[in-house]
Order: sequence, then structure tokens, then C-alpha cells
Amino acid sequence: MNIVILTGAELRHTFVRKAMALAPGISVKRTYCEGTEKSLLRMVETQDSSNNARLRHLAAREASEHDFFAALVGLAPDRSNPHFLPKGEINDPHHANDIAALEPDLLAAYGCSLIREPLLSRFEGRFLNVHLGLSPYYRGSGTNFWPLVQGRPEFVGATFMYIDAGIDTGAIIHQIRATVLPDDTPHQIGNRLIRDVALVYAEVIRQFHRLEPMTPLPIPEDEQVCRKKDFDEDSVATLYRNFENGMVAKYLKNREARCAAVPILENPAVRPVPVLLEDRA
Repeated sequence: MNIVILTGAELRHTFVRKAMALAPGISVKRTYCEGTEKSLLRMVETQDSSNNARLRHLAAREASEHDFFAALVGLAPDRSNPHFLPKGEINDPHHANDIAALEPDLLAAYGCSLIREPLLSRFEGRFLNVHLGLSPYYRGSGTNFWPLVQGRPEFVGATFMYIDAGIDTGAIIHQIRATVLPDDTPHQIGNRLIRDVALVYAEVIRQFHRLEPMTPLPIPEDEQVCRKKDFDEDSVATLYRNFENGMVAKYLKNREARCAAVPILENPAVRPVPVLLEDRA
């Protein structure tokens, strides 16, 4: 499959694009990497109010990303053909023309700006996205942060979907739930999930022509749309208090029942992560 990737430029994005470009059966014609000038860290750094807890949280995330991803990013060959551009520029018409000229089979988005025309219509039905969160339960920004703030690890996961004009509203292809281990930190949970996302995304692309249409999940009454502006000091304090008070252990003790109460969509054409790992052993 010949693909074009649309993503960001932070370490986790670099890991995913390089890992996908190394996956068997995938050729990355080009990767468009948007800059970090509008990142969550930049937003917090420019705010006037006290932001020590948020800055510590984001610094810990950066350190954990280094632990998980830096070795592959630093040592593996880069077959993703990166092209760097400012945040938001991906929607400029000349980029759409350049992408069309590459004649990719699919477009694959992860962590880029909200996509608008003309890309949406040009690649309708061939434009994939991965949302770090479980739709339709959580949509928007920080959708794996807020479940942990609310004490709900069973809602942490990733959703592979077709992209549309909405915010995480496209038809769902496949979902995975985060693997949570005893004594995990929030960043270990998140980065282990991103590692799995890279593997599963490659499999979704390889199996694209065998994917089965999935019956949509019902929209829950408490569907949540998460916003960057709600990321404040109190939310970070609550997050770490939950971990200190044994949230992970409580979840693991009743994981089967808690996950059963939060159904996800698993496409029969997509092999689970452990099989993918064995294939690469």
C-alpha cells in the first residue's frame, strides 16, 4: 500500500511515522509533519496563571516519550520521507495538489490539524485517522487524559476511523483499549498505547481492502467532548491523586467487568497486537 501520512513533529509522532514506514507491505510516499508552535506545552507556557503542575506533568510526558521511543527514532532508518510545515498549513490547497500528484492509495492521519477541504473530498473513503481516545465516549482533545482524571481507565484507548469534517465523528474501523499494568504512571499507559497504535495502524492499512463495515456504537448519554482550555491545575492534581489512591489496582481487580460495560469495535480483519509482535520476533 502506498500511503501519505499527516502527523505532528513531537517524538511520539516521529516514532509512529518511522515505525509505520518500516512495516512490511507499506510504502510511505511522503509524511507531512506539522510544527509544535500550537502544542499543549506552548499553550501552557504562555498562560499567566500558575501552571507548575501542568508543566511538571508535560515534562514527565516528554521524559517518558524519550524512554519509550527515542531508541527507535534515533537508530532506525527513516523511510517516511518527512516534509515539515507550520501547524495548520496542511489544509492549504497546494498541499492537496501535491498529495494528489503522489497518487497514494490511502492517507493516514495521526495528531495533525483538523482536516478541511479540499483534502476531505479528494480522498473520501481513502482517508484514515487514529483518534487517541475511545469514540463515541470521548471526543476532542486529551481524550485519554480525562478518563484517568475521572477514574475510568477502561475508557483509555484508540479509535481507527475514516476521517470526516467533524471532530472524531467518522465511521469507526477498529478500536483498541490501553494495556494497563500494576504501578503504571499515566504516561506509561499512554506511551504503551501509542506503541500499539503504530503496529495496529500498519495492520489496518495492510488489510484495508478486507476491512468489514462496523455497526456504530450507540451515542452514550454522557458523551464527552474534551477541550484544551479545560486542562488546568485542578485536573492535573486530580489525575495524580487518583494514581496515588490506587486507581490502577482497583481497575485491574475488576478489569473484565469494567471493560465489558464499555464495548469497543474490533474489526475481524485486523489482527491483535500480540500476534503482530510475534510476527516480528
